[in-house]
Amino acid sequence: MEPARETLADAIRQTTLNEPSCPIYQNVTAQATQNTEVIKNNLIAQLTGPVRWTQTIQAMRSDGATQFIECGPGKVLQGLVKN
Repeated sequence: MEPARETLADAIRQTTLNEPSCPIYQNVTAQATQNTEVIKNNLIAQLTGPVRWTQTIQAMRSDGATQFIECGPGKVLQGLVKN
C-alpha cells in the first residue's frame, strides 16, 4: 500500500472537506475530531497505519455511543461491536 500513499495523499490534499456536523472517529487514531485537516491527514495515514478497531469502539462508547449501524452487506462488524 505504501506506493499508493503519495497518490492518495495528493488527491486528498486537493479535496475540499466541509466541517462535519458530528465527530468523526478514524481507526488510525481511535479519536474523534471535526477538524478537516486532521481528518485529511488521518485518511492518508490510514492507508498504511494499524487499524485500532477495539480502541475506536471503546472511545465511541466512552463518549456516549450506544447504537452502532453497519452499512453494507453482512454483519461482521456488528458482531465485533457486541464483543
